[in-house]
Amino acid sequence: MKRMILWGLVACLIAMAAIRLAPSDPNRWHVAPVGDTDRDMPGGVFRVIESDPDGFERLHEIATGTPRTYVLAGSMSEGMVTYITRSKAFGFPDYTTIQLDGDMLRINGRLRFGRRDFGVNRKRVDGWLTRLQF
Repeated sequence: MKRMILWGLVACLIAMAAIRLAPSDPNRWHVAPVGDTDRDMPGGVFRVIESDPDGFERLHEIATGTPRTYVLAGSMSEGMVTYITRSKAFGFPDYTTIQLDGDMLRINGRLRFGRRDFGVNRKRVDGWLTRLQF
């Protein structure tokens, strides 16, 4: 029995390391968000708001100021940035792409592993947008 528990713990540690060390391919995750209406999905969230370059810049500052969040690809000058935010406990990566399209900001937050994010991306993106309004 002790041996089974030990092997189970070893398997969990290997799985956690694989999640933390899995490479993030910008070609797969840095893609333009498509859509014109807000929607909540089991694995993420999509938001569209009116804005301008100043709003995009402020949202970028909010995103990069979020703990465990960094830029995967893109830039302000490109008009689109994709961020990775990792969960605190296990390091699960979530990807958020923000694109300035004319006077619209399109924001797509989604998970990488699993089928459901239990509202984590919605909470983060909506929190960023709330902070943007002030």
